[in-house]
Amino acid sequence: MAIDTSDFKNGMHMYLDGEVYTIVEFQHVKPGKGGAFVRTRLKKAKTGATLERTFRSGERFEPAFVEKRKMQYVYRQGDELVLMDLDTYEQEPVKESAFGDGAKYLKEDMEVICLVADSDVLGYEIPSFVELEIAETDPGYKGDTVSGSTKPAKLETGAMVNVPFHLSVGDVIKVDTRTDTYLERVKK
Repeated sequence: MAIDTSDFKNGMHMYLDGEVYTIVEFQHVKPGKGGAFVRTRLKKAKTGATLERTFRSGERFEPAFVEKRKMQYVYRQGDELVLMDLDTYEQEPVKESAFGDGAKYLKEDMEVICLVADSDVLGYEIPSFVELEIAETDPGYKGDTVSGSTKPAKLETGAMVNVPFHLSVGDVIKVDTRTDTYLERVKK
């Protein structure tokens, strides 16, 4: 059962050159002259690398059936992270590098998603938004309320983000893990 370019949807998985890719975005283009084509931005499931590719309209591809298994981050053991499958309760060590930059946001008991295709682990997804406590930052002084000004803050997991001047140690903030940016203060 093959799919063609008219079946494309954001988030769809497919095989391209023997690797599993996820469609991040696509655009059908019908120029005034010549045949229609589809411009896409794809993300390689294993490495997270993005790729821009153009396909002729009607080109066919093999769909990839990707299973999403819920797992829980339990603890860190050297350069490995121990995850527990929430269905079988089996624990398995995973190299920290499998999470890429997202590993710096992992907090004990946090739920992560394991992507599996053909019994081959493609990678791991952490939540897009996390709530973490500020562990270290410069103190905020009265009058430090200039709009748009930020200071670096170290979070409880060791991640560094820029936060507004009025935040201090102990504040819990919401962070976008995809862009490494502060969103809002959750509680003081």
